[in-house]
Amino acid sequence: MRRPIKLAMIGFSALTALLFVWLAINTIISEDAIGMHEMIRPAGRPVVTVMLFLIIATLLSASLYLSDTKGVIEQEPSGFFDIISLVCSRLAMIAVGLIVLVMFFEVVSRYVFSRPTLWANELSLWIASFVFLLAGQYAMQQRSHIRIYVVYDIMPRWMQKTADVISVGLICTFTLALVWGGYNDALRRFLRMETFGTAWDPPIPGTVKPAILFIIVLVTIQAVSNLIADWNKAPEHHSAADDIDEVEIENIRRTLEGDK
Repeated sequence: MRRPIKLAMIGFSALTALLFVWLAINTIISEDAIGMHEMIRPAGRPVVTVMLFLIIATLLSASLYLSDTKGVIEQEPSGFFDIISLVCSRLAMIAVGLIVLVMFFEVVSRYVFSRPTLWANELSLWIASFVFLLAGQYAMQQRSHIRIYVVYDIMPRWMQKTADVISVGLICTFTLALVWGGYNDALRRFLRMETFGTAWDPPIPGTVKPAILFIIVLVTIQAVSNLIADWNKAPEHHSAADDIDEVEIENIRRTLEGDK
């Protein structure tokens, strides 16, 4: 599956780049050019619809392709939901790069050409909100969220399992309460695509509020997946040495030695 996904990623990326170049040229030669204001209002604009589809397809295919790679400090996927969380994590990583590009474009446009945009700040906030949410899911999959082991490590294994069940139960309870209390409001905002109330006016409330509920459900499913995957593991004991990244230390050492 890796090769077809790679080919799909390359194909969608190439088509997206070509259409982007065409739109960029069109803004110079045409008075009816499609700009960022029209890009979030695809109704009656088939070119915008195609562009949005290609962007989404490119991001999804790239996330799928990159999810098959394992970072140096990443844990091996072991739960039934891990692959979904890894795909989402790669999407968040790509989104960080997009934020950098957006802000770079804004800085150059503002300070070099004296033509600040109306959309760069809001677009970066919009993307960053999804990065924040997806990062929580990735942290849950990697077991890298904040945990206090002082009491947990001295428990026998049966008591550790009990504590894990209680923790996951509390997460499920919190998710149920959040979805129960926020579903109607999120649905209303989504159906009317509530906007931000600015000049560019992106539908940030109409997309982020439903995303909060959706992704917190994904985080909860990942917590259940972790519980099942870790159920028969041997007891783990933690120390301050666990937080030391030997690879990073070695890279720093090489850098310092190279500067001499």
